Amino acid sequence: MSGLLYRIGAAAATRPWRVIGMWLATLVVALGLAAGSGGEPHDDFSAPMTASQHGTDLLRANFPNLAGADARVVVHDPDGTPLDAGLLATVRTRLAALPSAVVASPPQLSRDGDTALLTVNYTDPVADMDAEQALADLFKAATPATQRGLQVDVGGQVSENLQKVDGRAEATGVVLALLILLIAFGSLVAAGVPIAVAMIGLGIGASCITLIAAVTTVSSIAPSLASMVGIGVGIDYALLLVTRHVEGLRAGLPVREAAGRANATAGASVVFAGLTVILSLTGLRLVGLSTYVTTAFTTAAVVIAVVLVAITLVPALCGLADLRVLRRRNHAELLAARSVARSVAAAGSGASSPGALLGSGEPSAAARRTLTAAWARRIGNRPGPWAFGALIILLALSAPILTMRTWPQDAGSQPVDVTQRRAYDLISSEYGPGANGPLLLAVDLRRLPPVALAELGTKVAAVPGVASVTPAVVAPSGTAAVIEVVPTTGPSDAASTELVNRLRDDVLPPGVDVTGTTAIFADLSALLAERLWWVVGFVVGVSILLLTVVFRSPVVALKAAAMNLLSISAAYGVVTAVFQWGWGTDLLGLPHSVPMSSWLPVLMFTVLFGLSMDYEVFLLSRIREDWVVTRDPRGSVVRGLASTARVITSAALIMIAVFAGFALDPDVTVKMVGVGMAVAVFVDATLIRLVLVPATMALLGRANWWLPRWCDRLLPQVDVHGERFAPGVAATAAMRPDQAGDGRTADHATARKAGSGRKGGTHTDTDTGTGTGTGRKAGAGGGEPTGRGSMATGGGPAPDPPPADGGGPDSGTSPKSGGTDRLKPPSGPVMAGSGIPTQVSTEPIDHSANGRELHR
Repeated sequence: MSGLLYRIGAAAATRPWRVIGMWLATLVVALGLAAGSGGEPHDDFSAPMTASQHGTDLLRANFPNLAGADARVVVHDPDGTPLDAGLLATVRTRLAALPSAVVASPPQLSRDGDTALLTVNYTDPVADMDAEQALADLFKAATPATQRGLQVDVGGQVSENLQKVDGRAEATGVVLALLILLIAFGSLVAAGVPIAVAMIGLGIGASCITLIAAVTTVSSIAPSLASMVGIGVGIDYALLLVTRHVEGLRAGLPVREAAGRANATAGASVVFAGLTVILSLTGLRLVGLSTYVTTAFTTAAVVIAVVLVAITLVPALCGLADLRVLRRRNHAELLAARSVARSVAAAGSGASSPGALLGSGEPSAAARRTLTAAWARRIGNRPGPWAFGALIILLALSAPILTMRTWPQDAGSQPVDVTQRRAYDLISSEYGPGANGPLLLAVDLRRLPPVALAELGTKVAAVPGVASVTPAVVAPSGTAAVIEVVPTTGPSDAASTELVNRLRDDVLPPGVDVTGTTAIFADLSALLAERLWWVVGFVVGVSILLLTVVFRSPVVALKAAAMNLLSISAAYGVVTAVFQWGWGTDLLGLPHSVPMSSWLPVLMFTVLFGLSMDYEVFLLSRIREDWVVTRDPRGSVVRGLASTARVITSAALIMIAVFAGFALDPDVTVKMVGVGMAVAVFVDATLIRLVLVPATMALLGRANWWLPRWCDRLLPQVDVHGERFAPGVAATAAMRPDQAGDGRTADHATARKAGSGRKGGTHTDTDTGTGTGTGRKAGAGGGEPTGRGSMATGGGPAPDPPPADGGGPDSGTSPKSGGTDRLKPPSGPVMAGSGIPTQVSTEPIDHSANGRELHR
């Protein structure tokens, strides 16, 4: 895969306008198709295999007016004056004449007569209706009331399934992400590349969502969730690619080569990370609800679009930008080096690479002793207490889960400035809280005789928690009847769920099912709580398998899964405290505390587990690259953290900014998702990556990379680190730290692995004497050195492993330290961590002379 990605990246950087034009054309076509499809998201609360769904199906089959959607129109006089009966009759007639309306019930007056409730039933289900147009028609029909200064609001399925997206959350996240990218890169061009990639990928993915909504039911939360994930991963994936590309340019690579190598290494990690997110989303199918299936499809469509755009458009934009992706100082230095390189090449000296003229392109040891490296060393010195402390904090954040209660979103949890919430509050104050969610008893008269209906109503009315019971209504077919039961508590109140369970278990005879919105929501909550563990088992199992295959370590895979579970549980706990306990309701614009949405735990788990694996892949890829070279378990963690600290921190800040921006969304479920995912990413980037990862890896040592031989033979070889594109890494991997100075070199180890396919050749190093290199089979003149094994050293005996602070044994010979006689670096040096080989020259260079030339 790395070879293919390398070719894609190099080709895109060479012909950037073709790639840019292709994606712009794709975006225009996708937007055009979406605009013509007319797809709109709608919620479908059908819950197959539940008792409430059985009752709903019975009523729909026998009562045509209950088969479609409903709307509840509330007319209220703010002055408290009783409403005019003639006016209400006019409004009712106009409502009954609406398109697809079956019947408008007679006005139900409140006790003081200043409020009337009219219910409109439709022939079409809400999923097949244009909710925005239907809501406009309802207000138009109630115009006679509004003209007299009366308040008119609409509740029910029509208004509650209307999802408006104003774009404020997305815009806020993008602006904050751009600021973070400017700080990280110091270049407006480099900061703009991830934003462009995310916007194009999101535009194509959002168009796919609209097309999917045109042929099937898509949840109203799906577009917001897809936008949230698409913006976050789009910017993060592009950030990783641009960071690797910039590293290559700073090392002196040509733009085309830097783009290809960035795609071969970071691009492979991006593809694997995206695949992990998509596989996590497939776990939503186990819930058994169409809402979750379509949510998985729509979010996966956005992730696929973003990944494809990232691995093709990022190299193209970087190739078009040339050196403008660098900070101004680095840009000027490389431009000067290019000029000198051309002059030197024209003079025939052979030192034609800007990387050669600037030195190795690698920072000095002092520069690499970052705060992150120092922090990782401190954690590694006392891993036990640090790991225990982080675990205690995570468990404390997770503690509120013990009191978590879930309930699907309803009008009572919406902001007070929307019509469905105003209608909900009016009904609660005038008719009682239970009137917002009456229970319906679906009676199968083939199993219960009609004469028992009166006795059934009397028996139910005597149950505690029941406010009123209406007389039974028999269907025209004579095979079914319906009884309306109004609880004393609101739909989201735990007492209403207890009433549903009490009626089913202790009161109702066979042939009677409890249904209605409250009963359906109660069944949905129970179903989602049960299926959550199915999803957890599937997602965790698949992730462990994938990580074991990629990193060839079951220990690393199990540890990563455990840490992701801890970060997600901490997010659940914080959301419970903020929304259910009411600790953050005022800050988020909610009038009171609300239970966690039933949709949230499963959605958050699948999305967050995939996103957390992104950071795990990015970090472990670098740690493994270092481990393969040095076999130093503790030092590889330090250097891996130091090399990825900036990109992972920037990516996490961007994710947090994007997710936190969605806390501004008026929909309470979207608010919960935004807050929960922002908390999870924050915990993952701090307590997990900066404390638990170095602490546990220090405790486990070499056991981190343990793999039984039989398992090693069974597992397929999957390259997401660029290793297949990096024979130098494979050769150096055979070297052990304890072999330094014993006369054996990595070339000998490579020769043993390669067998008769290669044989060693020798060359003379002007700095260190004669060393052993690895060359392809050659004639009598000896082998041509290829840099296998000697890539890091230029030949000669194997060096000691790099110190844990990220420094190197040759750091004292940098131009700043006064060294003037060291090996000339490769004309196309190896990008940090990529392992992609280049030809190594053995000619010495004078860095001070280069510095004087650049100064002139």
